[in-house]
Amino acid sequence: MEPGDPAPFGLSRRERILDELRRTGAVRVADLARDLGVAELTIRRDISHLADRGLLTRVHGGATLRSRLDTTVPLASTAVAPIRFRVGMVTPSLSYYWPHIIVGARAAATEQGVQLVLRGASYSVDDQRRQIASLVESGSLHGLIAAPETLGPDGRAFLHWLESLPIPVVLAERRAPSALALTSLEWVTTDHVFGGSLAADHLASLGHRRVGILTSAGSPTSWQLRGGWERATADLGLECPVDVEATLDAMDGESREAVIADLLEQCRATSTTGLLIHSDPQAVLVQQYARDHGWAIPADLAIIAYDDEVAESAEPPITALRPPKQHVGRLAVETMVARLTDGARRPVQRTYVLPVLHPRESTGPA
Repeated sequence: MEPGDPAPFGLSRRERILDELRRTGAVRVADLARDLGVAELTIRRDISHLADRGLLTRVHGGATLRSRLDTTVPLASTAVAPIRFRVGMVTPSLSYYWPHIIVGARAAATEQGVQLVLRGASYSVDDQRRQIASLVESGSLHGLIAAPETLGPDGRAFLHWLESLPIPVVLAERRAPSALALTSLEWVTTDHVFGGSLAADHLASLGHRRVGILTSAGSPTSWQLRGGWERATADLGLECPVDVEATLDAMDGESREAVIADLLEQCRATSTTGLLIHSDPQAVLVQQYARDHGWAIPADLAIIAYDDEVAESAEPPITALRPPKQHVGRLAVETMVARLTDGARRPVQRTYVLPVLHPRESTGPA
């Protein structure tokens, strides 16, 4: 124990840190210090102590659950959970958005005795299929968690192929269109349609009557977000004169400023006072460009981002809808274990979890 930190208090605090790790898979020093009412330095020392004992993994700004470690055992133990199942997991990225889902999946795998075999792919159907086929053909997997492309003819064919695999498949943060009538695929996904409705309702509650939306063309999330947004704006009596769908290449390339300038000109010309933007990086770019060109945020334009990866770090911090990413990863593993344990006796399960709105300084009264 550190000097001045009575043993019972330090032990209790570290148990609470481990409890939070079991629940979410990752913790931040700043959040723990605030919730536990101690200095960040104290939390860093606690994390170092637990890491030295092999109970967690230190990362920048916090800690994650240690892979394959059974943290349900008492603090003094470092026993490894027995492995019951070997499950493959293929995600379209190992950077933006997906690390949180992977952390949640790893946490649940640790608790459930699952060896998680992770592969990163891209958003290409061919690449995803190649990575999945390689895992399945190894013959060592009991099940597969995947986040496949689902749009267009290639996406539909890919989903049918996944349905035909000889092992159970759970989709994470994806769902199959009802029209495909697939009967065995299970999934756990954020209810992005509800997210669109929540964004529209938030702007309406602040008095905004003319609103707009910017989404990413071809995104597996944007089309669902739009569905909820369009229904909600109609139900709430909002006008939506600004509706832009831009490719990621357009927002990342040399034409970015032209796209943003045109978007803001549309807002000015139509007296649009609020925007929903998918995703975070695009919202940050729009906000900083607007401020650099004389717009006051939120007085002239309120902005809501979707994903909440980097929105809080913008200036001002951006109101954002946060999908429960770690929970999606955790539930995907739990759904797979239930399928592998109960087999055909268990009905097919498809789970939707709700995003949470985090109001910040980028939104205010119209």
